[in-house]
Amino acid sequence: MRILLVEDDAEAAAYAAKGLREAGHVVDHALDGESGLNMATSGGYDAYVIDRMLPKMDGLSLLSNRRDDGDVTPALFLSALGEVDDRVSGLKAGGDDYLVKPYAFSELLARVEALGRRRGAPAEVTTRFAVADLELDVLNRTVRRASQKIDLQPREFRLLEYLMRHAGQVVTRTMLLENVWEYHFDPQTNVIDVHISRLRAKIDKDFDKPLLKTIRGAGYKLSDDEG
Repeated sequence: MRILLVEDDAEAAAYAAKGLREAGHVVDHALDGESGLNMATSGGYDAYVIDRMLPKMDGLSLLSNRRDDGDVTPALFLSALGEVDDRVSGLKAGGDDYLVKPYAFSELLARVEALGRRRGAPAEVTTRFAVADLELDVLNRTVRRASQKIDLQPREFRLLEYLMRHAGQVVTRTMLLENVWEYHFDPQTNVIDVHISRLRAKIDKDFDKPLLKTIRGAGYKLSDDEG
């Protein structure tokens, strides 16, 4: 399953995301309600796991917004608020399930996978990606451009995989920190610049058309267009 996790507690998010990934699921993480809404709007998720109390936009408002737009993706709320009225408000906002913190990960996993079964067979997880003549195979951990093999370090591979999963979209520094490094601190850190520079040198330097673009003031985009 492809799961969107919206959780502002860095430690709790890392704990849940790690477990879900180890169980074989693809997890995207948003740190606040507005980012979560933007990612959910892009579509393609099999389930949402949403904390109720979020900065910028609370979880109930986030899901209500998506339900108003006709989004029927199953959603599980996480919350320290466990009274009956709290659970009812979550369900009325469009939630399909409600799990009170603190929780055991095994229960979270079971509930999320139950949501997937309720919806039907989960969508097949994509393991091969291509942008122009650049190809990435997740299962075999290989990257090729114009049929030439490109050797990447593990972090570079993960960075490229994330960019290819979001090909044609602007990916912010914060998104990269949270989903590639699982860091939750100042996005001005130069760790991203260093890895982007190394990745660009490997996938673009010896080829005619650059694919990895810096979008000034916004982030990065992997695409074969001219923008």
